[in-house]
Amino acid sequence: MNDFTFTSPIDESQAIQKKHTDANFIAGGTNLLDLMKEGIESPHELIDLNSLKMKAITEEKDGFRIGAMVTNAELADHPLIQKKYPLLAQAILAGASPQLRNMATTGGNLLQRTRCYYFYETSTPCNKREPGSGCGALKGINRIHAILGASDTCIAVHPSDMCVGMRALNAVVEVQDKLGKRSIPFAEFHRLPGNHPEKDNTLKENELITSVFLPREYFPTNVHYLKVRDRTSYAFAIVSSAAALLLEDNKIKDLRIALGGVAHKPWRNDVLEKEYVGEVPSKKLFEEFAQAMLKDAKGFEHNSFKIKLARNTIVRSLEVALKGNQV
Repeated sequence: MNDFTFTSPIDESQAIQKKHTDANFIAGGTNLLDLMKEGIESPHELIDLNSLKMKAITEEKDGFRIGAMVTNAELADHPLIQKKYPLLAQAILAGASPQLRNMATTGGNLLQRTRCYYFYETSTPCNKREPGSGCGALKGINRIHAILGASDTCIAVHPSDMCVGMRALNAVVEVQDKLGKRSIPFAEFHRLPGNHPEKDNTLKENELITSVFLPREYFPTNVHYLKVRDRTSYAFAIVSSAAALLLEDNKIKDLRIALGGVAHKPWRNDVLEKEYVGEVPSKKLFEEFAQAMLKDAKGFEHNSFKIKLARNTIVRSLEVALKGNQV
């Protein structure tokens, strides 16, 4: 690990002013410190955000605003989040460990980097770590890798559980830089790899995540976050599904499915979901939906099993959601 300086700005504006090419913001540090230890990130300066006033969860007229420095534990345990956005609480509690959730922040969780073996092993080629070097996973050990939205340059997946829940709930990421503030719909925040897999998201160089906004679109009862993993404690998803249903007169008024562990970003098909509004929910209908959602999936040597697994995960998460599962 290289030498670095450590500064603590007093507010968001000062933090943004201090940001430069060789500096990184640090909040809980649950991912960044690992990257520094492995030599993947080598900032010359760390800008500590822990003194900033971005730690509130506030209810507003149109929804809830979550400060970027709210920890995962605080967010999942908040009574109004559990009551009005139980899907998000479930997703967060499925991730990491209690110790990590006590440190990891909402803003930091959005910026998690992939857990691809080749990304972390600096002796192997990785276009995400070193653009132009190649993708070791393409013909390597790719069991945990993408089946949707991948490219010839990268087949890594996004690791976050929280982000899968956020995507299903149409969250909005709020950011700030020297020029002002802007809002980024969650669907547009994370990128597919394309020819530039080194770019995980659409943040500009000096932008700081200040909060995440959850619109007042409540799914209080018929939700379920299903995470399929190699072990039940502290493991990243092989496939996960955030399912939400809104029912009226025993018909689907709204349907949401976001998938984790299958792509470079949380995966959702908003257009397909709308085609099922007005239908009577059933296992057969859910199987049809899952088949359509995975129609463009492509497996590699070691991960083709994930296509069937993802279909089954969608169906099961919707079946449980239909029964009215809660946190």
